Amino acid sequence: MGKLTYEDKISLYQDKKQGMSIGNLSKKYKVRKNYVNYLTALIDKHGFDILRTNKNKYYPPYQKEQIINRVLINNEPIHFVAIDEGLLSYGMLQNWIKKYKEMGYNIVERKRGRSPTMKVTKKKENETDKEKIKRLEEENLYLKAELEYSKKLRAVVQARKNQQQKKE
Repeated sequence: MGKLTYEDKISLYQDKKQGMSIGNLSKKYKVRKNYVNYLTALIDKHGFDILRTNKNKYYPPYQKEQIINRVLINNEPIHFVAIDEGLLSYGMLQNWIKKYKEMGYNIVERKRGRSPTMKVTKKKENETDKEKIKRLEEENLYLKAELEYSKKLRAVVQARKNQQQKKE
């Protein structure tokens, strides 16, 4: 079962309205028969505008809860609620209800995107000229001190070597 494009969904709907059987449509578009029924009912109710093409629709938690309550409290069938609310599949509503029950009847928004594996350190982008000069001066001072230290350390090591050579 592949994903149908916007054009495929429109042509499926038009073929259905021209009298093509559900079984033939299912074979032609390689989708399940219940999806053919659902898609035609959805387009009948909301028109072709419901078949969005560019972006997934976001449902805020309070709206999800209202939709779920229609099924759980008002005992409305999932299929009809999904069509009435304009969900692209009733499986989406089934998943919401399943998660809702698993989470102890609370709506929990899932986090989107990949979790960071390493902490990313942010670079200083908005550094003014004065701050930059001050930072560079401090860095320069540190490097000078480090150089002086290494010179003195080298001199001490050299002096010890000279003393050992004189003793021999």
